[in-house]
Amino acid sequence: MKKFGFSPKRSSSSFIAHYPSPSRFSLPTPSRSLSDSVMVQTIEVAEPLIVKWDPATSTYANVTSLFYENRREALEFIKIVNKLHKAMHALVAENSNSELLIRAQHLMQIAMKRLEKEFYQILSLNRAQLDPESVSTRSSRTSRSSLSEFADESDDEIRVASELINEVEDAAEGVMTDLKLIAECMISSGYGKECVKIYTIIRKSIVDEGIYKLGVEKMKPTLVHKMEWEVLDLKIQNWLNAVKVAVKTLFHGERILCDHVFASSDNIREACYSEITKEGASILFSFPENVAKNSKKSPERIFRMLDMYTAIADQWPEITSMFSYQSTSSLVTQALNSLIKLGESVRSDLTEFETHLHKESHKTIAHGAGVHRFTIETMNYLSLIADYGVLADILYETSPPEKTPMPETFFDRSFIENSPSPSVSLWLAWLTFVLVSKLDSKMKHYKDVSHAYLFLANNLQHILAKSQSSNLKYILGDDWTSKIREEVKKYAASYERVAWSHVIDSVPKNFTNMTNEQARDSFKKLNSVFEETHRRQLAVVIPNGKLRDEIKVSVARKLLPAYREFYNVFRVEMLRDKKSAGVVKYAPEDIGNALSDLFFGSGSMSASVSVSVSSVSSSSGSPKSLSR
Repeated sequence: MKKFGFSPKRSSSSFIAHYPSPSRFSLPTPSRSLSDSVMVQTIEVAEPLIVKWDPATSTYANVTSLFYENRREALEFIKIVNKLHKAMHALVAENSNSELLIRAQHLMQIAMKRLEKEFYQILSLNRAQLDPESVSTRSSRTSRSSLSEFADESDDEIRVASELINEVEDAAEGVMTDLKLIAECMISSGYGKECVKIYTIIRKSIVDEGIYKLGVEKMKPTLVHKMEWEVLDLKIQNWLNAVKVAVKTLFHGERILCDHVFASSDNIREACYSEITKEGASILFSFPENVAKNSKKSPERIFRMLDMYTAIADQWPEITSMFSYQSTSSLVTQALNSLIKLGESVRSDLTEFETHLHKESHKTIAHGAGVHRFTIETMNYLSLIADYGVLADILYETSPPEKTPMPETFFDRSFIENSPSPSVSLWLAWLTFVLVSKLDSKMKHYKDVSHAYLFLANNLQHILAKSQSSNLKYILGDDWTSKIREEVKKYAASYERVAWSHVIDSVPKNFTNMTNEQARDSFKKLNSVFEETHRRQLAVVIPNGKLRDEIKVSVARKLLPAYREFYNVFRVEMLRDKKSAGVVKYAPEDIGNALSDLFFGSGSMSASVSVSVSSVSSSSGSPKSLSR
């Protein structure tokens, strides 16, 4: 780089080999111009201080930092160098052959060597103060600390902590100010290249080290493509933890520092920041694109793709701001390419999931007519998917590949017109419809019709509950929710009708003129029907407590009042009649307790509801209560 426009740069040692020592220069005696006079005066002031801090001729200057030893003198040093540079420019315009220029150039070289050394030492010895996190959060840290981090401390502790924070911040501010002073002095003196080289080497190592410590490592795309999913998933988690820190702290802090130190030159500021961050940012932003191309499939893959897409999308304003330079535009493009590839992967995974739903065997049924594993897994998948706001961007104007029209009775498509994310609503409604259609097929494989109805009621209730506890309720809408709720009620009523109507109907409704023999036959029939029904229904399960209680209460309300009335009328007569001994097996409380035992999937418990004649306490005059 050309220096000042005077002569090529030389090292101090090479200069001394060709020219006398500065102290031995004899000042010209003829009449001097104004520029000569200014230069002479400037050299007389500058020479003692510059030579004092020449690291090539003084052991003290070589091992001592000017800015740490005497900051006032350091500021004077910068001031003098700037004056010397200004005097040189004035003189070269008037007399480019002046011997004073040679002497001034030599002093300038010594001064630049000193400032190079100072610049390097300040950058190297103040890594803590210049940590990107500290730089990026310095402006708001004091207020946050005093209000929140020390909220539970005493006033004295808060004061001490605030003082310590202020000391750290003041020290960091001083370091940044010193770097800026040196950089501006070296750049204006024509030594910008040397300054930039020192800065980029040290700061790039810090950024690269930061990326590595965050767990993001450079990997060949082919290696990522073939990596086993379990291994890749760990690296994705590292990346997710790293990207926010890298963008908001590492790159942001570096941008602030770079902008501050090289505020005097837009070109140098851009060149430095680009050189420092380009490699680390490229490694960071290319990783998601490489992951999206991975050939290994996994059920949770789509969620990792969505996590990475969300991470980039959330940081997008910062990414475009941090890398707004022309020289760093490729990094924004790389981040955008990752978004595109991740979106393609999500759409592909959704289509594969739909295929997976269609392939589910309709012959596999749930034990006890409960909630099928297929329903649980599908609703877990859909409810998690619904939590990703970025899905609206990914599925924009993309419809599911419907193989069968979705009936309006299941989902009102007019809702889509007012939906904030129509494509997402359509996709998730369709996948839910495929699930329900598959459940309809499964229910046909229950031998007991009542269990088939209960199976549908249980599974639709699970779909309803899962949707209401997630964003699905907003995506699918109130109309869809109401339809599913009505379907649950309908199938629960059908179960009750098929399973319990013959028990309810076995209780005589009009027994005013009934004989003891007729009453005895009614009790026998009721006992038999109730025991058989109870035995069959002990095997079923209703996981949802609300639905379970609703069905129990509904059956009890239809059965117990009529049975209690019948029981109270004929109980004494049946106990007195020897022919009717043991006919009255259950008190109304026994029936109630038996109903309470239901719907927990406890299996066959017929022994608990069958009470032998000998177990009836004749002395008490009432049947023995059932116990589990």
